[in-house]
Amino acid sequence: MAGETTLTIVGNLTSDPELRSTNTGAQVASFTIASTPRTYNRQTQQYEDGTALFLRCSAWNDLARHISQSCSKGMRVIAQGRLSQRSYQAQDGTNRTVVEMTVDEIGPSLRYATAQVVKQNGNGSHGGYSGGSTFGNPNGQPPQPPQQTTPPPASDPWANTGGYTPDTFDADAADPEF
Repeated sequence: MAGETTLTIVGNLTSDPELRSTNTGAQVASFTIASTPRTYNRQTQQYEDGTALFLRCSAWNDLARHISQSCSKGMRVIAQGRLSQRSYQAQDGTNRTVVEMTVDEIGPSLRYATAQVVKQNGNGSHGGYSGGSTFGNPNGQPPQPPQQTTPPPASDPWANTGGYTPDTFDADAADPEF
């Protein structure tokens, strides 16, 4: 929606995402991302951690399920979403205000790790990709990609390599004209 405050945050999950269902059957994953800035101290010639920002996050429906299956405590993620603020009255009667992020996109950070992405077959509106990372998978093994049963159409530019294989690359060949 227009006019909403969007944010991208890079940090680590403080615990495993918690997956719940609402009364209407919608799934929601709740988790916290801790983002800690690091600065280089020239006097000590070492990096120092700053004050961590703990941002409470939620994701809904297919994304919630994908997050709960792919992400785990300590995993470094990059998340993009919309900030919102809400006020409520706590059980002790005090008024409280919280700032939360509704996550629209999330994935593993590849700065210190590798990941393998597996497309989920389903009714996801954006293709339903899920970041199944080797370091976030409980059994320690990367998920196996589904076998493709029908060849991609010839019009798919990513399906046809045009005869290129890494073994046949000629570094001295002329650059292609565009």
